[in-house]
Amino acid sequence: MKALMFGWEFPPHILGGLGTASFGLTRGMAKQEDMDITFCIPKPYGDEDQSFLKIIGLNNTPVVWKDVPYETLKERFGSYMDPQQYYDLRDHIYADFRYLHTNDLGCIEFSGRYPDNLLEEINNYSICAGVIARTEQFDIIHSHDWLTYPAGIHAKSVSGKPLVIHVHATDFDRSRGNVNPDVYRIEKDGMDNADHIMCVSDLTRDTVINKYHQDPRKVSTVHNAVEPISQAIADIEPIRNCQQKVVTFLGRITMQKGPEYFVEAAYRVLQKTDNVRFVMAGSGDMMNAMISLAAKRGIADKFHFPGFQKGLDVYKMLKSSDVYIMPSVSEPFGISPLEAMQVGVPSIISKQSGCAEILNNVIKTDYWDIDAMADAIYSIITYPAMYDYLRIEGKREVDEIKWEYAGLKVRKIYDQVLGR
Repeated sequence: MKALMFGWEFPPHILGGLGTASFGLTRGMAKQEDMDITFCIPKPYGDEDQSFLKIIGLNNTPVVWKDVPYETLKERFGSYMDPQQYYDLRDHIYADFRYLHTNDLGCIEFSGRYPDNLLEEINNYSICAGVIARTEQFDIIHSHDWLTYPAGIHAKSVSGKPLVIHVHATDFDRSRGNVNPDVYRIEKDGMDNADHIMCVSDLTRDTVINKYHQDPRKVSTVHNAVEPISQAIADIEPIRNCQQKVVTFLGRITMQKGPEYFVEAAYRVLQKTDNVRFVMAGSGDMMNAMISLAAKRGIADKFHFPGFQKGLDVYKMLKSSDVYIMPSVSEPFGISPLEAMQVGVPSIISKQSGCAEILNNVIKTDYWDIDAMADAIYSIITYPAMYDYLRIEGKREVDEIKWEYAGLKVRKIYDQVLGR
């Protein structure tokens, strides 16, 4: 089985959960002996782990070939391109896209991030996808999140191969309902053209069916999972202060993640006890507002804002925490509580998160119920029996939530779509 995947992020260079999920799922799927994955991203950096898949950088994919020698293109694309294919594609691609701004090798430049001209980069990405679809061999196309749906559609139209899309989030989640019409159009177009739609939770599946008007028969849930703890993570020594408990929020500081509810819950906890500090780790457009809110509530001296964390720094922070909290307003899944539970950190999550569908040994509250959040935080840092139960049972539970199992569900969907 050969899968051609389109993604936007891949570790170690990530800006959110999309890259983490893409890595975990592909590595889990690669444990199937006959699975061959080619993963496309806008701009690789060269240090990505390619031990279990092949990564193609679309910034290295020529789309304007008029002055590019055949031998150069053959070196880029490998053995699939014969001279006649080169001339056919050169004329076709150049005729369609000769007005694109490209470098000397006919390649489009990508930022590899989420720039102000994101819609332009998405369109350019889809152009490159058409070239890849003509030069790679594959059985099925798999597009991750809305940024790559146009690429999947283009690859499908070029190759005639079926398309599955993976909905990691929708704009209804990111915007609290104030949906961007351009994003909605791209998302709906991807869903309409997909042969099957995979969602990371039942919560997201309901949104896809009801807000994007999709046939329930072609929409499935494949819950996310978590990567096993590496030895490097296991060896991290936590930083502990016996006199001060630490409660951590880790994620984008945006309205989707509910950071203001975290600050308000912290204010209520600090009215009951003084031996606790709060960490809001991440970056986002609400960061300055949260710093101001903490100051307004008179608790700035109890708050830390260390900025965006990735890699081992995430686990250093989690291991040094007594409580992890994810008060998201609308979270399609949410991998970070699973990562916290892996290292024995009791977690509090909103009922409006996809991971709440599969986790039992956590405390669940409504995102808006700051009193319930505050009570949960206070109970965990005050009562050792409660802390120990959530720590031990949470780790036991999450250690059985594996990407390998998610990969088997995806493979079953592939087989269904291909009629196997």
